[in-house]
Amino acid sequence: QVQLVESGGDVVQPGGSLRLSCAASGDIFDINAMGWGRQAPGKQRELVASITSGGSIHYKDSVKGRFTISRDDAQNTVYLQMDSLKPEDTAVYYCNAVVGMRMLDYWGQGTQVTVSS
Repeated sequence: QVQLVESGGDVVQPGGSLRLSCAASGDIFDINAMGWGRQAPGKQRELVASITSGGSIHYKDSVKGRFTISRDDAQNTVYLQMDSLKPEDTAVYYCNAVVGMRMLDYWGQGTQVTVSS
């Protein structure tokens, strides 16, 4: 079992920045990868960034060059730095962990990001 707690969501103007944090606890040594997904109203959840235990990083095309995922292993925390935010980035952002040999997905409770003038 892995527990994920996100923080950092807020209301920000277009062009602004936010940093989301996700603290992991529980069976953290079984985590294969962590990432961030988002879900806008009426849309499916999509994975926007991920980082594996080996350090490989992937981004959804629409956020490349604007979002940066990073991790602090000592703090068991993953971050998502979001710059040049656009209204279409508005969504609930969820932390994700892929755990164990069965590659089980765990999700946090979500944090709201609203980009609006």
